[in-house]
Amino acid sequence: MPNLLDETSGLMAFVRTMEAGSFTAAARDLSTTPSAVSKSVARLEKKIGARLFLRSTRALTLTQDGQAFFERVAPLLRELDASDEAIRPEAAPSGRLRISMPGELAPLLLPRLFGTFAKDYPDLQLDIGLTDRFVNLVREDYDVVLRAGSPMQEDLIVRRLADLPMAIVASPALLELTGRPRSVDDLPGLPFARYTMDGAVQPVRLADGTTFIPRGRVDCDTGSALIQAALSGLGAAFLLRCLVADDVRAGTLVDLAPKIALPKLPLNILHAYGRTVPARVRLFCDYMAGEARTLADL
Repeated sequence: MPNLLDETSGLMAFVRTMEAGSFTAAARDLSTTPSAVSKSVARLEKKIGARLFLRSTRALTLTQDGQAFFERVAPLLRELDASDEAIRPEAAPSGRLRISMPGELAPLLLPRLFGTFAKDYPDLQLDIGLTDRFVNLVREDYDVVLRAGSPMQEDLIVRRLADLPMAIVASPALLELTGRPRSVDDLPGLPFARYTMDGAVQPVRLADGTTFIPRGRVDCDTGSALIQAALSGLGAAFLLRCLVADDVRAGTLVDLAPKIALPKLPLNILHAYGRTVPARVRLFCDYMAGEARTLADL
């Protein structure tokens, strides 16, 4: 087993190359030359006896060994990079904070995030990605990820922020055509704007475990699209209540199941820093915990 404690430069070169996508970009991050980065990675490959990258004139691609090595090493280097904050916790958080959150929650979360959190910590550089897919936190170089639903990536620190209620809503125009459902048994007969994930229609779930695959002619892979389809009268929608609370209050959408028990979707925040959590990540997690409670009450 090779001793990698004296290969810090090679490990940093490898991780930065993977995150940046090229030796040139990694060299800019590390304030060195592409040749030096390439040699550091080659020296590391020789030491561990495995090829980490497949090199071509156009791109670098991780080998299977390289992928496994990256997912093991990158979190360790993140902890090492953040370890100085353990001995100077009073210092104001600074540096880049890269965040991923669902696009459908962004209109509810970003105004407060920009209006309060960003102003409270002016030395932080916020890098925010909006996507409804489950990003690979380590491979895609995110500090922290907000996701509704069960975590799909192992070996991460998961903090449960809140349980968000679900709702089934439809437009008044649709209900004029179909009539309002009087019981749970009437729900499968309604046309739905259906939520899809990886091309598969997702079932509507009730709190007692009952499920049904909705029928309908509009399939959407984001909550925002479901809302627009519902507002247009193209189908009922099963989605987070906080996303449609304003529309229900305004009467543009109608809550079809106020007395039917629906499940709650967990909202989690995830990171890969282990026990040595940078102040910027810890403060963001604490801030989001308060905001999540607000979402749950909408």
